[in-house]
Amino acid sequence: MWTYRSGQAQETQDVLAVEEPLELRVLEEGGDFALAVTMRTPGQDESLTRGWLHAEGLLPFVDSLHGDPDQPNVLWLRGDAAALRHRARAGVTSSACGVCGSGSVERLSLRVLPPRWTAPPLPPEQIVALPQRLRDVQPGFAATGGLHAAGLFTAEGGLLCAFEDVGRHNAVDKVVGWAAERGQLPLSDRLLVTSSRAGFEIVQKAALAGAAVVITVGAASSLAVDTAAALNLTLVGFVRGERFNVYAGPERIAK
Repeated sequence: MWTYRSGQAQETQDVLAVEEPLELRVLEEGGDFALAVTMRTPGQDESLTRGWLHAEGLLPFVDSLHGDPDQPNVLWLRGDAAALRHRARAGVTSSACGVCGSGSVERLSLRVLPPRWTAPPLPPEQIVALPQRLRDVQPGFAATGGLHAAGLFTAEGGLLCAFEDVGRHNAVDKVVGWAAERGQLPLSDRLLVTSSRAGFEIVQKAALAGAAVVITVGAASSLAVDTAAALNLTLVGFVRGERFNVYAGPERIAK
């Protein structure tokens, strides 16, 4: 590649974020069929898939999943093939677009239980410290500058897990999948922190996982704010330096 700087061009090398497709295929008697394809950064594919399945309401129909060293971009699922096939035909949500699958905030609210929050209100100084704590466990971003991250923290600020991916929604799916593997859903008294903006799909996945607080480095979209308010979810954005915006659910933030 070439780099242009101060009017000069020079040949150089760069480290790039890896992006590859992941195909989910369901095994059934006599064959198999494709359930979905999503773009992702390879690694933690099982956590990513469990999180995606949870957001789609499909996790109860899956008994097991496994990879194949000869097909690293395919993950095989076993379970209720008939139920999964029906939903595949109906059209599942692309992990890049939560709006397509939910249709409206009202429809999404039918799938979401009220978030459970028993911890004290969050101190502002704890909130402003979380993005850097997430950045400290982002080796992929440090190397490439091209990966998003999502992390799960306790109400006291303890890091439980963190994942990176080219897709901000994929990073969140990996967090939710990690929690699902360990029987830690819903995410009561947990903080979901992302290095990205707060789009609708982030709020959607957080709400379906039972999270009460979402904290993002970037801005929030209007639909994300409306959704958070409708679902009683605290949404914090633009966490930069010593400032942040509380778009919804201010009662969980100490003043």
